[in-house]
Amino acid sequence: MKRRSFIKTGGILTISGLASLTVCQTSKGKSSHPQFEPVYLKLHQSGELKKRGETLWEIMSDCKLCPRECGANRLKGDEGFCHSTSQLEVSAFNPHFGEEKPLVGKGGSGTIFFTNCGLRCVFCINWRINHEGIESPATIKNLAEMMLKLQSKGCHNINLVTPTHYSPHIILAVDKAAAEGLRLPLVYNTSGWERLEILKLLDGIVDIYLPDFKYSNSEMAGKYSAGAFSYPEVTQNALLEMHRQVGLAKPAANGLVARGLMIRHLVLPNRVSGSKEVISWIAKNLPRETYLNLMSQYRPAHEAHKYPKISRRINRKEYKEVVNWAKKSGLTNLDIQGHHWIF
Repeated sequence: MKRRSFIKTGGILTISGLASLTVCQTSKGKSSHPQFEPVYLKLHQSGELKKRGETLWEIMSDCKLCPRECGANRLKGDEGFCHSTSQLEVSAFNPHFGEEKPLVGKGGSGTIFFTNCGLRCVFCINWRINHEGIESPATIKNLAEMMLKLQSKGCHNINLVTPTHYSPHIILAVDKAAAEGLRLPLVYNTSGWERLEILKLLDGIVDIYLPDFKYSNSEMAGKYSAGAFSYPEVTQNALLEMHRQVGLAKPAANGLVARGLMIRHLVLPNRVSGSKEVISWIAKNLPRETYLNLMSQYRPAHEAHKYPKISRRINRKEYKEVVNWAKKSGLTNLDIQGHHWIF
């Protein structure tokens, strides 16, 4: 199921559905990653996990959770650049089968979609959630219950989509959920545009980093992502830190990944994303075995029609050029499955 279909489906578990939720941990939820222990468990047991969450929470008083560093006092109800206050908002959560295969398996990726976003790309496919904001207020207790519910349904991980601006809520919720038996890997599903100071607070908490590497050119990043001119440099530093924390993504015998760095790159038309430069940087600065998903599913959503260079889908020639460059660059862990029609 594609992400946009997932969001529209009537089968989504909503926040209101938590009212009668009975949290349980089933053997089905335990069996995805044999002999696996999530890294956050030790920090929970020592009390450090809660302390990290509280530290992140205080940062919202002069918000610097993302590279915008907008300084909004979200604790007093002010909205940051992301349009969020300290009120947690979740648009949907459910087992998701449209993510990368090493995350999906048979039980799906336990995906939680957070409302709003600090990057605000003009071509955002989830713009109704990330730009307009679907108001579904939730508490930290609710969020912990969502995680446990996804585990009880047999999901292989907890996939946190657009988590940056709600990282305090997430860490505090993980602490609560861990006390109730949460044992799944945490997937930090991010735009890649992350402050090092915040990532270091996530060290020992996140099991799988799933960042985008959207642009290699600051001018393109600024034009298409609301003035985020620092995107290439900030994201490169973030990827290095993520790799330092979790290393290579290596699937187990069952094909599932429980820990590691998994990078996504969405190929944009007219070479707007600078795909060759993105790939060359990865090949030079990270191990050649680094997981890289070369994504061909770009479509001109939201306001993309206003920008001539990105107002169409990519063509076969454009995608094939990127795939060939990745192979030529020596990258050996490429996800290009499902794109056989290109060749």
